[in-house]
Amino acid sequence: MIIGKVTGSIVSTRKEEKLIGSKFMIVELLEKMGSDTKSIVAVDNIGAGIGEFVLVATGSAARKIANAENSPVDAAIVGIIDSGEELEK
Repeated sequence: MIIGKVTGSIVSTRKEEKLIGSKFMIVELLEKMGSDTKSIVAVDNIGAGIGEFVLVATGSAARKIANAENSPVDAAIVGIIDSGEELEK
């Protein structure tokens, strides 16, 4: 899993049929995570909000968590971090 901060949402009226009803959020990955990627789009089935720190699962684990095993999902928000002040340092 990786940690990031939700910075926005994406609205997509036309999408793969298996993704209908899914909410998409833009997650900025923390530099501390050592990722080459700055931001990703993640499926959000738990209701994360903009500005919240979240745990994100990637790869096949994301598809299983999002109940989308046969869908093109590569990242899913799996948790909202309650206390993340130290994450921004």
